[in-house]
Amino acid sequence: MRDVLEQTDEQLVAAARQGDDGAFEQIVRRYEPVVAATVIGMLGQCAEAEDVGQETFMRLHKGLGRFRGEASLKTYITRIAINLSLNELKRRKRRRSILVRKPVEEFHNLEARGESAEGRDTREMVRQGIDQLDDKFRPVIVLRLIDGYSTDETAKILEIPVGTVLSRLARAQDKLKAILISEERG
Repeated sequence: MRDVLEQTDEQLVAAARQGDDGAFEQIVRRYEPVVAATVIGMLGQCAEAEDVGQETFMRLHKGLGRFRGEASLKTYITRIAINLSLNELKRRKRRRSILVRKPVEEFHNLEARGESAEGRDTREMVRQGIDQLDDKFRPVIVLRLIDGYSTDETAKILEIPVGTVLSRLARAQDKLKAILISEERG
């Protein structure tokens, strides 16, 4: 049998279902960057994002028996990450109604990557703008513009029609633009 690193997603899923921990570890390694990008795009760089990322893979492991392969494994995992991120956003809203809103956490290690202060400010302003979008718009922006999924892939992940993705994307971009202009003016 081919080395685990060369196996397809389908082969890894089949092996993981049979109890092969190495196969599941390979799935995690393969899709950890995808999950991280999605969750951080939805929640920002924060402790909750790490927790949601870990929970995504725990849910995947628990639900491998239910994965039917109708969508790609990447789409399936991304959908779990989106759902868990939306749940976290709902928890945040409940907490905000009780507590004073905490400032959005800044992205870490940007200087280490050579980004200027102006670039950090712009990135932070966009991050805060995305945080202000409604829950139905945020996933579309994150998947299409940050994670780079196609419109069709975004529709499959969110389980909504392509037309809905397009209209939400247009409305989200308009809302985000208005938020950023408002923030810039002060």
